[in-house]
Amino acid sequence: METVERYLNANQERFVQEMIAFLSIPSISALPEHASDVREAGSWAADRLRAAGIEHVQILETGGHPVVYGDWLHAPSKPTILIYAHFDTQPVDPIDLWHHAPFEPTIEGDRIYARGATDDKGNLLAPVVALEALLTTRGTLPVNIKVLFEGQEEIGSPQLPAFISSHRELLACDAALSADTGQFSEDQPSLTVGLKGICGLQIDMEGPDHDVHSGVYGGAIQNPLHAMVRLLDSMRSAAGKITVNGFYAGVAPLSPEDREAIAAVPFDEEAYLQDLGVTALFGEPGYSPRERAWARPTLEINGLWGGFTGQGTKTVIPSTAHAKITCRLVPDQDPARVIESIRSHVAKNTPAGVEVTVTATESGSRAYLIPTDDPYLAAAREVLRTLYGREPYLERTGGSVPITTSFKDILGIYTVSYGFGLPDERIHSPNEFFRLSSFRRAQSAYCRILDRLSQPLGA
Repeated sequence: METVERYLNANQERFVQEMIAFLSIPSISALPEHASDVREAGSWAADRLRAAGIEHVQILETGGHPVVYGDWLHAPSKPTILIYAHFDTQPVDPIDLWHHAPFEPTIEGDRIYARGATDDKGNLLAPVVALEALLTTRGTLPVNIKVLFEGQEEIGSPQLPAFISSHRELLACDAALSADTGQFSEDQPSLTVGLKGICGLQIDMEGPDHDVHSGVYGGAIQNPLHAMVRLLDSMRSAAGKITVNGFYAGVAPLSPEDREAIAAVPFDEEAYLQDLGVTALFGEPGYSPRERAWARPTLEINGLWGGFTGQGTKTVIPSTAHAKITCRLVPDQDPARVIESIRSHVAKNTPAGVEVTVTATESGSRAYLIPTDDPYLAAAREVLRTLYGREPYLERTGGSVPITTSFKDILGIYTVSYGFGLPDERIHSPNEFFRLSSFRRAQSAYCRILDRLSQPLGA
């Protein structure tokens, strides 16, 4: 590894400049006007893989945003490892809270600020750099490699299950490493063993066929905003328990072992409150904050709008009201069944005087868990233990990476979450950033895990 590390050190300035170029592409997958930017980011990633020495690199169509594939398959008798990441980003709103333009990467000290810096372009580039370093210094890789980078993770990977199903042979492998994740802290490693599933929907309410005078018609007709608020409030108790009939169907209670494993990961409530700028925690009774976030299903309102929202006053009853909801799911919850339970709840609880439409989002995925005795996970634990000098925590997360369930269900493989973002790096928020020290450490970590996977597992 000494020669590899010297190569990484010698080329670090170039790698950072490459990351700046990558981060400058506004590849927002949720906004149609940025579809060409998502494709440009895919082209950038494909070119970078070719430059690293990866073969058969191609941009493949999905029916939505594309994916990038490449491979290097010259290690007979060694396992085949698929490296996964995504090159699309979240939208940047609210833009006025950014300290720098979100797609004009800015370095301050050890931090590079930009949308997509930690989620997931910085983490994506690290294994590419590692592959280049190994191929340049050794002329070979320790294992067979396949690479799959996608451009639609931030919208739930809607076309990826069908794509993976139709490309089983191309993507066949022994295990996957996902760069779309992070570590517990700068000096404490962790591995994410559980990810929540997800489903989402939009509720649209219609009252009068145009906005009307609130003085003339107020008190005589239903206000869609009032009706929407009442409907949404009926979905959760004041204490935080979801009241949608059937929502908890299939949800297994947390076992003593589950609760013990979650409690083993330190949690500083005061620091948590201070970091978020809130004064109190809230959630489903009977569970710790970590249990709620990591292992209990949730229903959250992501957006609510209608009527007049400008400065000053406009005395109207709006003709429409709208809300977006997503649910994070735990093992054994079926996204389609959850959506139907919410549809039924809406039908039974919509106030009189408005018409309502429920539209499910195109994507949805089940929760993912990797067995804690998985041999590839054990190898990753070993590498991180050596790299950090500490035993990694085994964490769950409330976030979702939909492709992990597709890999398991379609390819029959487990995914080891192997990224190096940190919890404070403002994922999905204004002023997202990535630590350059984490970027450098991730490069070493990928070289080391590929070396370790070339050896007998469990040895």
